[in-house]
Amino acid sequence: MGIEAQTKNRSSSMKEFESLLNEDFKDRKLKENQIIKATITEITKNFIVVDCKAKMEGMIPVEEFKNNNELEKIKIGSVIEVYLERIESFKGEIIISREKARRMNAWKKMEKVFETQEELVGYITGRVKGGYICTVDGLPTFMPASQIDLRPLKKIDHLMNVPVKVIATRIDKNRGNVCTSRRAVLEKSKNAEVKEALKNIKEGDIIENARVKACTDWGIFLDINGLDALCHVSDISYGRVKKPSDLVTIGQKLKVRITKIDPVTNRVSASVKALTDDPYEDIEKKYKVGEIYDGVCTKLMQYGVFVRLQEGVEGLIHNSELSWTNKNIEPSKVLSSSQTIKVKIVSIDKDAKRISLSYRETLENPWKDIQDKVGSVVSAKIKNITDKAIFAEMESGLIGMIHYREISFNENIDDLKKYKKNSLIKAKIIEAKDEKIRLSIRALGKDPMSWFEENKKKVGSIISTKVVEVLKTGVKVAIDPEKKIVVTIKKNQLAVEPSDCRPEIYSPGNTMADAKIQELDIKNRKIVLSPKAAAIDEEKSLVAKFGEGAAKSGATLKGIFEKALSGAKGKKKEKKE
Repeated sequence: MGIEAQTKNRSSSMKEFESLLNEDFKDRKLKENQIIKATITEITKNFIVVDCKAKMEGMIPVEEFKNNNELEKIKIGSVIEVYLERIESFKGEIIISREKARRMNAWKKMEKVFETQEELVGYITGRVKGGYICTVDGLPTFMPASQIDLRPLKKIDHLMNVPVKVIATRIDKNRGNVCTSRRAVLEKSKNAEVKEALKNIKEGDIIENARVKACTDWGIFLDINGLDALCHVSDISYGRVKKPSDLVTIGQKLKVRITKIDPVTNRVSASVKALTDDPYEDIEKKYKVGEIYDGVCTKLMQYGVFVRLQEGVEGLIHNSELSWTNKNIEPSKVLSSSQTIKVKIVSIDKDAKRISLSYRETLENPWKDIQDKVGSVVSAKIKNITDKAIFAEMESGLIGMIHYREISFNENIDDLKKYKKNSLIKAKIIEAKDEKIRLSIRALGKDPMSWFEENKKKVGSIISTKVVEVLKTGVKVAIDPEKKIVVTIKKNQLAVEPSDCRPEIYSPGNTMADAKIQELDIKNRKIVLSPKAAAIDEEKSLVAKFGEGAAKSGATLKGIFEKALSGAKGKKKEKKE
C-alpha cells in the first residue's frame, strides 16, 4: 500500500508542475521569426547557453559572437537579443540565432540611416568581383571598388578588417542588398574643409606659392593652401604646349591667378597665362598678312607644322603650304623640330587666335616659269609607274606624267614594261596647265605621220602600200617605206566585187592595189584606207572620159578599158618614133 501511495503522490505532483509550467508559458507569449531578449546562463568552449523563457535553454555557437569582439564583452547574466526561428524543433529544441538578430537590427537601422544619410561604422572583410564586402553591424554590404577612396587605390591592405566610416548609397528590399560607400564620407568631410578654405580666396586672386601635385596631358593639379585646383593645358601659356610635364615638375611652386570658383562643385580653376597680357590683343599691329617673318618649328604633326613667331604666338603651316611640288608631303621630310625658318603669313583670325602660315611662299616657285619651258627637253627620274602612265620627277622637283600613248608612236600599253622605277629618262614637256605637267618620250623623235605632209597626201589622195600581215578580217599594210605607219584595211574594202574581197589572196611583202585615203586625223592618229574606193573612183573617171560614146554604141566597160589602154600604148609608140 505504501508504494501505491507514493506513486499516486508523484503523479499528482508532476501534473501540478506541468500545469504550473504551461500556465507560465502562456504569459511569456513567444512568437517565431522575431527578436527576443535572452539571458546568458553559461559560456562554454563552443556554445553560449541562454535562457529565453522557453521550455528549455537555447544554445548559440560562439562564432556568432566573434564579430566586433562581442565574445570578450559578454558574461553570465548578460541580456542579449536573439532571433527566434523555431520555438520547438522535431527534437524538442528551441532554435535561436544571435547573428540573424544582429542582421535584422542592422537592416532596420540601415533603412533609417539611408533616409538621413547618417554615417555608419563598417569592416571591409573580403574582396568580390567589382568591389568589396563591407560588414556593417553584422550585415554584409557591397562596396564598389570606385567607392573605397577618393582616387583609385592599388592596395587596400591597410583598410582590411579595420573600422571605416561608410554611408548607405542604395538599398534593395526585395533582394536584401545594400551598397555602401567610404568615398562619400571622405567627400563630405573634404567638402566641409574646402568650403571653409574657399572663404579665404576669391576669383582674380594671385597665388604666389601654388604647389604642383600632379601632371597630366590635359593640365596641372595644384595645391593652394589645402585646396585642389586645376590649371588646364590651355591656361599654361598663350602658345602651344606639348606636355605640361615638359614645363613643370612635381613639387614645384608656381605663381597663378584664380580664374573660376564653382560654388556647386567647389572646383577651383587657376591660370598661369592670365598673369600676362594676351599677345593676340594687338596681333594685327605686329604681324601683317603677306609679310615674311622668322619663326621656330615647335611641333610636327601629320597635317602640318606649328611655328612659334614669338612667346605665346604660334601659327600653323598646313601640309599643302610646305612644298610647291608635293601638296601631301610629310612635314618631317621638309622641316625638323626647333628649326628656325622664314614663313609668310597667309591669314590671321584674332578671335579664334589662329594664324595660317606658308613655307613654300618663301621659296622659289618652279611653276612660275614652267609655261615658258613647254617644248623643251628635260631629264627626269621615274618615281612611279601605274597601269597607264609613268610619273617622273624633273630637276626642278616638279612631277610630270607620261601617258603610255606618249611613249612611242605605236601607242602600245606594253611599252610601260620597258621602264623601271628610279631610272633616268629624257622627255619633252608638251603641256603645263593648272599645276599639271604632261611629258612625252616619243616627241623626242620624228613623227611618222609627218610622211603625209612631206608627200602632200590628204583625204582623197591615192597611195600605194605593202602588205605587212594578213588577217581573217582584213589586211595590215605599211604606208611608209620604214613601215612605221601601219593601217588595217577592212575585208569589205579590199575590192569592188564582194567575191574578190578575200584577204588570203595577199601575202606579206606584196604590193597592195592603190588605196584611197578616206579619213586622215593626224592628231588622233586615225587613218582609213580603201582600195575599193580607189577602184570605184578610177571607174568613174574612165566612164566620164569614154562613157558617153560607148554607151550609145552599146560598148561594154571592158571594151572601153581595152580601147583606152591600147590608145595609150599607140601614143607612146608615136612619141618614140
